[in-house]
Amino acid sequence: MSFRTFILSLSVSFGVAWLAIIIVPYFKMRSLEPVSMGEEESGTNAVYVPKRAGRIADGSQVYAENGCYLCHSQLVRPTYAGNDLFRPDWGGFVYDDERGDSRRETNAYDFAGEDFAHIGVARIGPDLSNLAVRVENNYAKGGSAEKWLYNHLYDPRREPERRLSTCPAFRFLFEEKKITGNPSDEALPFTGKDGEEVIPKPEARALVSYLLSLKKDQPVPASLDFAPAKAEAAASPAPAATPAP
Repeated sequence: MSFRTFILSLSVSFGVAWLAIIIVPYFKMRSLEPVSMGEEESGTNAVYVPKRAGRIADGSQVYAENGCYLCHSQLVRPTYAGNDLFRPDWGGFVYDDERGDSRRETNAYDFAGEDFAHIGVARIGPDLSNLAVRVENNYAKGGSAEKWLYNHLYDPRREPERRLSTCPAFRFLFEEKKITGNPSDEALPFTGKDGEEVIPKPEARALVSYLLSLKKDQPVPASLDFAPAKAEAAASPAPAATPAP
């Protein structure tokens, strides 16, 4: 084999893989068309287009800049790729007061409005696809989900049950400000310097807004709904709470 043939064969081998894995999916997913919900699913002929804009979109950028996707995934895998639906709370809940079994796999529309799909690199921490619902139901314990996330970002090992968490503290997303008058409603329960309080910076507010948008609780069109059959859900035991992120 000549050197020229070798280089040509190598280029074709990598080129075909690059075309199939990167180029084709990019052009197919860069402008997703709305999917009709259908009258039986919504009562009207509505369309399914989850949107993320404003501070939520800014929070997605903060999420990327701080490498959160290196330890957390946002991908509830389909059955053929290693089903994640058995994992408690990841893709919804087996028992849902309104819809019964709300579990479903990830679809491309879950990343609509984001410049980068944070599917993740490794699962050192838990998957965040349904984080907001888990925080509201399991971690905040009737309190503010927003404040719980602020506290977690500032000190992930504050609570005894999370003392072994490997999540780094993102204290640079907060600032200590001198208290003038009454303390701020956004002040965290952490001690700053004398006469100062710890409050979130705009980057922290954007990141928390983004994290609170991560929910799998909205109805999806039948063509995108991969939830198990209701008969299967009825026979399944209620899942235990998952560990905190």
